[in-house]
Amino acid sequence: MVISLAALGFILSLSPSAFAEEKTFLTKDEALKLAFEDCEIERTVVPLTDAMSKRVEKLSGYPPATRTTYAYRAFKKGTLVGTAYFDVNRVRTMRQVLMVVVGPECKIKRVELLAFAEPREYIPNLRWYGQFLGKTLNDALSLKHDIKGVTGATLTARATLQSVRRMLATHLVLTTPPARKTPTETKLKAKPGGTS
Repeated sequence: MVISLAALGFILSLSPSAFAEEKTFLTKDEALKLAFEDCEIERTVVPLTDAMSKRVEKLSGYPPATRTTYAYRAFKKGTLVGTAYFDVNRVRTMRQVLMVVVGPECKIKRVELLAFAEPREYIPNLRWYGQFLGKTLNDALSLKHDIKGVTGATLTARATLQSVRRMLATHLVLTTPPARKTPTETKLKAKPGGTS
C-alpha cells in the first residue's frame, strides 16, 4: 500500500470546497510512522557537493531540487529497514510533496503523497503509485517502459517519476562511492641487450 487507505478515504470524502482549503494529507512524522512502524529513525543532513549534484543529475536525468539532502534512516533491532527522502516539486504551477522510501537493496519500497496543491482530479490512484514498488534506477524506470501514464494527470505522473528518479539517484550517491578509474599500468619492455 503506497498511500494509506485511511488517508486516501479521508481525502476523497472531502467536498471540493473543503479540499480547496486543505491539501496536506500527511505530515512528515505521520508518513515516517506509516513507512517505518516500530523503527528507530535517524535523521542525517548531507550538503551535496558540486560533484555529488552532477552525479545525481547524471544518474537520474534531473538536477537535485536542493543542495541539502535530509535522509531518514530507519532501523529495526539494529538492522537497516530503509531510508526515506522528501521531495518537493512543481506539477503544473503548484507543488506536490512526496516521500520516497528506498530499501537497503536500493529498490523503491514506498511512494507516499504528503501534499498536493493542484486540483485533486490530478492525483493518480493507489494502483498507479504501486507501480514504483521494487523498481531500481535504470532506463526502464520511465513513463515509456515500466511506469504507465495517467490519462488526465500526465503532469503529475511526470513530476512523480522525476521525484522518484531523483531520490533514487540521491540515495545511490550518498550510499555508494563514485566508481574510480583504475590507473593504467605502463609496462616497460626491455630491449634485447639493453637496460630496462
